[in-house]
Amino acid sequence: MILDISRRTALAGLFCLFVFYAGASAHAADLGASVVAAPDRSDDDRKADERRQPAKLLDFTGVKPGMKVLDLMAGGGYTTELLARAVGPKGKVYAQSAPDASEKPKATLTERMKKPVMANVTIAATPVEAAVPNGVHDLDIITFILNYHDTTFLPIDRAKMNKALFDGLKRGGVLVIVDHAARAGDGATVGQTLHRIEESTLISEVEAAGFKKVAEADFLRQPNDSHDLPFFKMDGAPSDQFVVKFQKP
Repeated sequence: MILDISRRTALAGLFCLFVFYAGASAHAADLGASVVAAPDRSDDDRKADERRQPAKLLDFTGVKPGMKVLDLMAGGGYTTELLARAVGPKGKVYAQSAPDASEKPKATLTERMKKPVMANVTIAATPVEAAVPNGVHDLDIITFILNYHDTTFLPIDRAKMNKALFDGLKRGGVLVIVDHAARAGDGATVGQTLHRIEESTLISEVEAAGFKKVAEADFLRQPNDSHDLPFFKMDGAPSDQFVVKFQKP
């Protein structure tokens, strides 16, 4: 009888653990969708969701409440706000915006910062080559969304930039990059003309800084894209975009 009770107790304990971890996994998988569904998001951001697939992107990054994140070349803050919602009030987001960045996106980000949900966000007015603010370290995630190609024609040392990103992350931290795909063989030569970069070129540059590519996703792929036009000259059609995750070993 004692053995029977002990066995039942052990089985009950295992069942509870199963329920707990299953619930935790489901919650993690639903984080992106719940962030995107927040009722106080703007109509403009919801319109952008149609082409940017933010729920899938958030889940791909692995972002969780309480994390510390850097959004590189944050622009108007579309991704920054999504990250701020995902990490929650106990997390922290740094929105990097270079001192010489264009005034329009900077003004949009400044206006966005007035929203209560952005209370956990700090604007980092830092150069792209040294994007991680002084005193900030052990970041969980860095996001670089649709702007790596710009660094190929701006006066930016990309090797220095990537090394700084590597150093800013904690061990096991991840760098997630999304960009417009160039044709095979274009490398980093069409950043200014087509606003694209070849995926293999980007991967090689990032891995040279010490990163290891650990995952890629195809939810922004567009096989019908001819890859010979910049995204803003495609009559509203979405460009072919790659999504890659790197990890600091």
